[in-house]
Amino acid sequence: MYAIIKTGGKQYKVKTGDLVEIEKLDTEVGGKVTFDEVLAIGEEGGKLNYGAPVLAGATVEAEVKDQFRGKKVIAFKMKRRKGYRRTHGHRQSLTRVQIGEIKG
Repeated sequence: MYAIIKTGGKQYKVKTGDLVEIEKLDTEVGGKVTFDEVLAIGEEGGKLNYGAPVLAGATVEAEVKDQFRGKKVIAFKMKRRKGYRRTHGHRQSLTRVQIGEIKG
């Protein structure tokens, strides 16, 4: 069984036991998180049950395993022959969660 959840403006396909890196959540390591925005629940190669836009009463529970920062992303701008060069870096704060029970 798998579920498609929405968090941090992104959608993730998750199964029980998966480790997923998502946008930072304000929860301590070892804490429990419940995702209420479940877009779909389905069986592998079987039936897919989806909502419009979310499934009523469906939840996905997860445990926070780690709070960390992702790889540095470099944004480099340049205009040729003008001497214009700008470098800007960014590291996104992320949360690693382990998916527990899928209810729905």
